[in-house]
Amino acid sequence: MRTTPSSLIIVTFLSAAALSACASTAMAPASQPAKAAETRKAPQCYSGDEGKFFDVGASATVAGVALKCEATTDGKSAQWMGSKHAK
Repeated sequence: MRTTPSSLIIVTFLSAAALSACASTAMAPASQPAKAAETRKAPQCYSGDEGKFFDVGASATVAGVALKCEATTDGKSAQWMGSKHAK
């Protein structure tokens, strides 16, 4: 197949037209992010055995071990901690 100079010009023109059409489309306005500070919930611990979340300070038995839901030091999340042993 032999290409002629006119067919190359047409292909180049169509490619340029397609690229400029894509570049000129307006971007959709970015949605404003939800205000995290207003909707922020208190940290919770999840129990797969119970299938639900527990608030900080709650006690539960997970896999046969007594645990307590405690907030992390930064206060952003919570984790299950084993009960403290009395001395």
